[in-house]
Parts: sequence; structure tokens; C-alpha cells
Amino acid sequence: MISPRGGSPIASNRPNPLLVLASESPRRKALLAQAGIAPDVIFPTRLDETPEKRELPRAHALRLAAEKAEAAGRAHTGAAAVILAADTVVALGRRILPKAESDEDVRACIAALSGRAHQVITAIAALAPDGGLRARAVMTRVSFKTLSTEEIENYVTTGEGLGKAGGYAIQGHAEAFVRRLNGSYSNVVGLPLLETIGLLKACGYPIS
Repeated sequence: MISPRGGSPIASNRPNPLLVLASESPRRKALLAQAGIAPDVIFPTRLDETPEKRELPRAHALRLAAEKAEAAGRAHTGAAAVILAADTVVALGRRILPKAESDEDVRACIAALSGRAHQVITAIAALAPDGGLRARAVMTRVSFKTLSTEEIENYVTTGEGLGKAGGYAIQGHAEAFVRRLNGSYSNVVGLPLLETIGLLKACGYPIS
């Protein structure tokens, strides 16, 4: 049996598999809710997310998503479950921007993105009850307007870029910076819904 976060154990004899979300991101949980999907278990994973030497953005995101799914799968045995994991990377060409951990990180990321196009890559990985792993990566191209020093500093003071890949959250104040977006908006938020639903169905998770 496995337990939902803060709850009682869930019996393993349910007719449908459980859905374990290997992320504590409120944005990913909210996106799933938009599609009428509620994870049975929230199980955040703690991994070293440092890129490997010469690792490209897409490969980096796919590796981490797979490692997160596999880590959650090892922790949840004894019940039929579909494990869903994701990793979002913001990249300028081959350069992976960091997940901002300080105001200085946010400032540096936003300054680097100012007036330029960048890629947001979210890799999703789903581990089926039979142990089969499916993964794919989705890329959205985003262009920022040229930002003044004042605009960058004002954004830093909002605090919303902390903990975010590339130092910004498109669903917040940074949406006003976007001049052009080509691709999935939900992908930039952190979970491409169309592809996620397809992956869950392929793993045997029932979605109406």
C-alpha cells in the first residue's frame, strides 16, 4: 500500500491505477486540475539537477524527468500506479539557464532573456504499472521584449522568479514581457497538457 501526502494508506485493490505526481509544483497540479485530473499521491523527488558536461537542454530535461519518475516508482511499490514526472528547462540556444535561487539569479536570467527569443522545454515521463517508461519533450519558443533596467528590477522585487527555471513565471508578471509565443502555453507554465494526457492514456490511466 502507498499513502497520499498527509493521508491514510490507499488500498492496492482499486480497479484503476493510482496516479502519483512526482512533483510538488502547484502549477503542475493546477494544470492537471484544468484537465479534470487529480493525482492520488503527491511525491516530490529530490535530485541533483546539475547538467552533465556538454548535455544539451532537451536531453537534460528528458534525463531528469525519467530519473524523477523512476525514483518515485522505486518508492511506491505494492500498488498499481502510474507515475508522472516532468522537468522544465529554459534555454538560450545550447545554454541552459539555471533555476533561480536568489534575486541575483533572477536578475541575471531576465537580463539575458531581454530582447531575445528562448526555448522552454518541458520533458514529461510516465511510468506504467508494468514498469514501462514513456517520455517525450515539448518545446515552446518565447520572445521577450527589450526590458529596461527598471523593468528588470521591478520584476526581481516581485519574488515570483525565485525557484523558477529561467528566473520567471509566465503566468505572473512576466507575461507582460512576452512579445511572441510559438507553441504550447501550458508547456511554459510547466506541463504540456495535450501531450501529458496522451502519455497518461498510453500508460493505462483512464481519462474521459
